[in-house]
Amino acid sequence: MRRVDWRGLESFNELRQSQAIHALYECCTSRIWAIRVAAGRPFVDQEALFERADLILAELTDADLDEALDGHPRIGDKPDNASSASEQSGVTGAEAEVLNDLRKGNAEYEAKFGHVYLVFANGRPAAELLAILKERLRNSPETERRVMRMELSKINRRRLTVMLEPAVRYVTDEDALTS
Repeated sequence: MRRVDWRGLESFNELRQSQAIHALYECCTSRIWAIRVAAGRPFVDQEALFERADLILAELTDADLDEALDGHPRIGDKPDNASSASEQSGVTGAEAEVLNDLRKGNAEYEAKFGHVYLVFANGRPAAELLAILKERLRNSPETERRVMRMELSKINRRRLTVMLEPAVRYVTDEDALTS
């Protein structure tokens, strides 16, 4: 989808509907979220895209929200996509004890709330994410659902920002001339 001549939001607005939905689905794995956000194009600026994304997220049913959560690996598990790998980079190389405590905390969290522990990791160290997990285990299910939606919004905004960034050119003109 991303071309060398990618111009961010302008290029995103020009995508075919199916391409826009696919790009959005890579940011958040709720099909209805991707479809409804794409339907808001063209966006006048990045903030308008963020506002639409947040509005649609707030309107998701619990089933749609669960679908979005399916796209997020457990904190401390091996990430299954590039976005999660980047976001959880601070967990890489954590001490075995902290990783073990994260596994136990994830299991306790999932037993209590019925879904994966979701946090805007963004390179934070494993020990910090573990402390947040322990704190959030004190929440009621209703409070935690609200907190989780806010965390998902932060993740979506970061992923949308990355999606809009210019494509990286791997071969410079000088490299092309010397090869």
